[in-house]
Amino acid sequence: MSIVKINVLSVPAEQREVLEQRFGARAGTVENSDGFEWFELLRPVEGTDQYLVYTRWRDEESFQAWMEGPMKAAHQGGDGEGRQRPAASGSTLWSFEVVQQAAPKQS
Repeated sequence: MSIVKINVLSVPAEQREVLEQRFGARAGTVENSDGFEWFELLRPVEGTDQYLVYTRWRDEESFQAWMEGPMKAAHQGGDGEGRQRPAASGSTLWSFEVVQQAAPKQS
């Protein structure tokens, strides 16, 4: 079964729009990766400043290949004025194995 990676991003209120715009602008960068299955950016509703970046992968190897390739390149950027400051003030990566799943029944 698949694996799930959830990146927990602490985002100050004044950086929320910046973060969401950056994720919108990145459309397509993960979707074309081998082994990629799903992506969701989850905005906090109340009680926290943490966004969740949910991705699902065929296996750990597919995730690691993306981390070392397209993701690494996208986050390195340029130095000095050309480089954007991070919108998040902190990040934690959670890892899970999918052991059960369900989908809506087809009528």
